[in-house]
Amino acid sequence: MTTEEETATAPARSVRRAVVGRLSWGLADQAASSMSNFVVGFYVARSLGVTAFGVFSLAWVTYGVVLGASRGLATDPLVVRFSGVSHTAWRGAAARSTGASLAVGAAVGAVCLLVGLALGGGVGSAFACLGVVLPGLLLQDAWRFAFFAAGAGRKAFVNDLVWGAALVPALLVAARVDSVAAFVLAWGASAAVAAGYGLLQSGVRPRPAGARGWLREQRDLGYRYLVENGSLSGAGQLRSYGLGVIVGVGAVGAVRGAELLLGPFLALLMGLSLVTVAEAARVLRRAPHRLGRFCLLLGGGQAVAALLWGAALLLVPDRLGELVLGGVWPSASELIVPATLGVAGAGLGTGAAAGLRALGAARSSLRAQLFASACYVAGGLGGAVLAGTVGSAWGVAAATAAGSAVWWLQLRSALRERHRNPIPEVRTS
Repeated sequence: MTTEEETATAPARSVRRAVVGRLSWGLADQAASSMSNFVVGFYVARSLGVTAFGVFSLAWVTYGVVLGASRGLATDPLVVRFSGVSHTAWRGAAARSTGASLAVGAAVGAVCLLVGLALGGGVGSAFACLGVVLPGLLLQDAWRFAFFAAGAGRKAFVNDLVWGAALVPALLVAARVDSVAAFVLAWGASAAVAAGYGLLQSGVRPRPAGARGWLREQRDLGYRYLVENGSLSGAGQLRSYGLGVIVGVGAVGAVRGAELLLGPFLALLMGLSLVTVAEAARVLRRAPHRLGRFCLLLGGGQAVAALLWGAALLLVPDRLGELVLGGVWPSASELIVPATLGVAGAGLGTGAAAGLRALGAARSSLRAQLFASACYVAGGLGGAVLAGTVGSAWGVAAATAAGSAVWWLQLRSALRERHRNPIPEVRTS
């Protein structure tokens, strides 16, 4: 290789190393977050028993819904529009974005507190405590996305480690109190510790007073992402409830068992999702003509990895499967093939989704997500009516394939539109 060629390829290699590094921190951060969630669920279940754990799970699910709303309004627009910008522009946006997350947490937290006080009992106390800790939980999550937007995934990883370290003594104290409310407070208080550490890491102070301005400036993205995130979580809930009614609660357990078998790969997808939109936004700024190829490599790579993971699961002996899942293994193992195909289809679609978000094509991404969610519910429940649990799994696999196709059609259309009518550079200050 000549000196000129070496000089030309050196920047490309540097860029690739930087991308791999940021993706690696995304995976490491998700591993830390998933481990914390596993420890909380396992410890609470072991400490309180089935009924009390169900009450805790209600608070957990509620938090998940609110988290999706906070991301759609506050941090998703931040990642789309402020990845790879100047540090000054990022600081201003991060202050308002995290302030918006705090505002969402305070508003919904107040509602949870009032509802909890009105309900009373174990469920009421759990929701009242959730209302108290929601602002800290949402702020901690907002810092993760803000750090990835800045290309500082290491800070997000360290922040999750701080949460995990604070969680250990908090759970021990909660175990002494032995109540659902104590565990909710322990979970949320440890998140608040990590959220406070995020202020030190970033040097940015959240501005709740700027939340209204942030929502107004990002309304073309935020409100569509809010609906998009809500439809995604809502489709899963509708399929679970419907499956329980049509087939029985055991079917829901079988599906959940198959999801647990795919859990490590799903954690991989979640980890990559923290950084893929930011990376796609950087590609768009640096080399717009390469965005389509980047998204194809991203989605195709995830689909192939899912297929390989599923193939490995088919080789698991029944004795080992029963050791892991107990009596759930026989029914869950029947769903490995369709569940794997469903995850592979979803992984392929996330490549196109990252491209649409990087383009800021919120209308197109919302259209694709609503179609995919409708297909998910229709396929899951229609398959259950026709062929029970296995039919539901195959229906979902077909639905994700159709949804993925729509995601790619929407991305193709958005890229053509951009080439015909180049979008002016987004103001980032």
